[in-house]
Amino acid sequence: MKRQDTTGSRLDRRSLLTGLSAAALGLAGGPAFAQALFYPTYPKPGTPKLEGADNSRRIIPPPAKDYWPYAGISGAGQAVTKATQDGGWISGLSEVAYKGPKPRPYPTAAWGSADSGSAVKSGKLPAIRPIWDVHIRDTIVCLGGDGAYYMTGTTGDNCWARNDGVELWRSTDLKTWTYLGLVWSIDRDGTWEKNWTARAGVPFRSIWAPEIHFLGGNYYICHCISGVGIGVLKSQTGRPEGPYVHVLSDQPIKGGIDSTLFQDDDGKIYLSWGAGERIRQIKPDFSDFAGDWLDLTFDDSGIDPKAERNGKPLRRVGFEGVTLFKANGRYYVGACNKDEGRYSFWFASSDKLLGPYSGRHEGPPGGGGGNLFRDKTGRWWQTFFGNDEQMPFREKPGLIAVTFDDAGRVVASADQPFKPFA
Repeated sequence: MKRQDTTGSRLDRRSLLTGLSAAALGLAGGPAFAQALFYPTYPKPGTPKLEGADNSRRIIPPPAKDYWPYAGISGAGQAVTKATQDGGWISGLSEVAYKGPKPRPYPTAAWGSADSGSAVKSGKLPAIRPIWDVHIRDTIVCLGGDGAYYMTGTTGDNCWARNDGVELWRSTDLKTWTYLGLVWSIDRDGTWEKNWTARAGVPFRSIWAPEIHFLGGNYYICHCISGVGIGVLKSQTGRPEGPYVHVLSDQPIKGGIDSTLFQDDDGKIYLSWGAGERIRQIKPDFSDFAGDWLDLTFDDSGIDPKAERNGKPLRRVGFEGVTLFKANGRYYVGACNKDEGRYSFWFASSDKLLGPYSGRHEGPPGGGGGNLFRDKTGRWWQTFFGNDEQMPFREKPGLIAVTFDDAGRVVASADQPFKPFA
């Protein structure tokens, strides 16, 4: 009875304070006061979502120090061993599950069969292991101007709550990775990103799906905050470590997530986001956009059979996590979809940038939320991080060697260099 009364009081306090500004609450007593008055207790594993929780993404006061027990960075990581080639993390709003040799300093949820590897056992996915033992979602790998590879992604113990910014790793062979640290910090370098917002009734501030790109002799990072918008950053030094500054806008762009950059053969650079339904050209110096948003077109084979808008089928390949690239003279757009429980990239291709795109197909199963890139030898790779229970590991960076079949579909290569240890 006492617990119910306490929960009800918290909900009542939250509803009463809905109309108050962050500034008013902050002035009233600072973050600690706002924390005690407004926020519910940090949701531990097994805690149900708050009924009627504030999901407005409005700006709210920062929580008290250490409100979230999660680290905001993932850190250097280490080489994968037989003991760490499975398991990993499953991050979520109210809990984080973990399977691995290092105990976590926060409560964790039950793991169960979260890394069943059933997609491998059924032959849908080749047997692979992580390329590095570190907590990364939305793995991105970029071939830099110095011939090295740079890796980033969504990091921190629980990105559904908070993280510190953009971390970066470097490799010359895709096998051993050197940690370059937090190259862009929300607190040190952010503008609009510094704000905490209300998401599912708790304070939220987390960079999602950052991507690093080497374009026109310099490095750029695009990133987003869920429910707030997209940002694009440019290295001030021409080095992948930065420091980085905002370009295009000091304010969030649109309200979507999962932004990406694409450079065409003529040097023109475009921004896209979400499901990859639209693109917009950027001026060469990244000072502004060079035109309006343009729609990609899809033929009937590009219809997403599970998605509708205004009662009509959507012509798109997926619902989030867009990637754009060009291979064998054709443009490809990819986006993540959930099919048979798998979180995979679905692709379509065209001989023109704006389409029509056709041949919608699932790429290597489970390989959603990342990118495709070509290495120094010309070999193609698709990044991987394991986002469903059919995968052999969870929320660790992986690589699947891919090729293109006679129909132009993205398929896994017969030879996979990152096989599990026997």
